[in-house]
Amino acid sequence: MLASGDPFWHGAGASLAEKLKTSEWIAHSAPSTFSLAAARLGWRLEAIACLGLHAAPFERLVPHLARGARIICLLRDAKAAGDLATWLTERGWGASAFWTLTALGGPRESINEHRADSVAGDLAGNPVAVAVEARGAQGLPRSSGLSDELFVHDGQITKRPVRALALSALAPRPGERLWDIGAGSGSISVEWALCGGTAIAVEAREDRAGNIRSNVVAFGLAHRITIVTGQAPEALAALDAPDAVFIGGGLDIAMFDAVWSRLASGTRLVAHAVTLETEALLGELHQRHGGDLMRAEIAHAASLGRYRSWQAARPVVQWSAVR
Repeated sequence: MLASGDPFWHGAGASLAEKLKTSEWIAHSAPSTFSLAAARLGWRLEAIACLGLHAAPFERLVPHLARGARIICLLRDAKAAGDLATWLTERGWGASAFWTLTALGGPRESINEHRADSVAGDLAGNPVAVAVEARGAQGLPRSSGLSDELFVHDGQITKRPVRALALSALAPRPGERLWDIGAGSGSISVEWALCGGTAIAVEAREDRAGNIRSNVVAFGLAHRITIVTGQAPEALAALDAPDAVFIGGGLDIAMFDAVWSRLASGTRLVAHAVTLETEALLGELHQRHGGDLMRAEIAHAASLGRYRSWQAARPVVQWSAVR
């Protein structure tokens, strides 16, 4: 089978190897498109993002875009290269350097440099790769607690400072799976997935599940976040076991018992409460299972006549424990 130059670098190699015995195949690798592109541009391959966007949305770029970031993307064709330039321009990255690389390593090799906002219509040839050096807008912050304004929501969102506390307690690690129960806008799932994990966002209301879908698409995380519309704990029955669980609302003793019984030893659980009833339940669970119980009171400066005063948000009680 003739695949990409390096069939185990965004190629068909792993897909085939998983279905065959070790004795049934051998790979004869050649330089990948990414290696050839980096060699032509003089870029350090280990310091750039390499993405296969021939069958994925451009939003996959969102977590990687930052001033000075270098990215090499595999694309379908010349039209896709032009569409990508337009996509970058519409999001404030029009000043980015934008290279199209065609037929690398062969006699018809062609490399052309543009500014993203100067690319007009379809590009000539049939590019197999585009390289971008990002210039213009600011990228996403890497700290926990992204601005609430980045999310589509109806008010049902774990607000930025409280979200930062939740993520600190959840302690996300690459490759881990989160159950986000009562996901609301999906903001916890999004920030977890930006850390390299996967998330299952469970939300009972269809309209809020729609907001989660919008946020998942906007952040380019459809490959990392699964949305389940349903009521916990029934909606959890068929889910793969998590490494961590966040319960943002709707917790009662029946839900807790159903969730806790499903968790393997070492699984982290974080729950928030804003009502007196749920706060009392978290106090009981802390006494029974240990962990850390914390009450956070946050106030923001707001106008009060000709002056300013503190406007308090509802206090949030957070319980975090390890199964």
